[in-house]
Amino acid sequence: MRSNQRLNAVRSLPCVKCGKPAPSEACHANWSEYGKGIGIKASDEFVIPLCRQHHYEFDTYSSMKRDESKLWFEQMLAKTNRMLAMDETEIF
Repeated sequence: MRSNQRLNAVRSLPCVKCGKPAPSEACHANWSEYGKGIGIKASDEFVIPLCRQHHYEFDTYSSMKRDESKLWFEQMLAKTNRMLAMDETEIF
């Protein structure tokens, strides 16, 4: 799935790791079960907001091992989806 609307909404959130205010970068999942492949980004439904520094650390596994990073990402994806749902209900 590709969705500029979702990517823009995620970018409008603060970094889920440090809380740095928006704009954030839309950080995609790094695992094949999310649709990631060689030269292919995961689906846009699997993105979290990270500041530039934490996006780099996430993609290079410099602050967490790969298995730790995956578990953390799944938790932050759930948090991101809750944040987006809150924004939608506040709009209407």
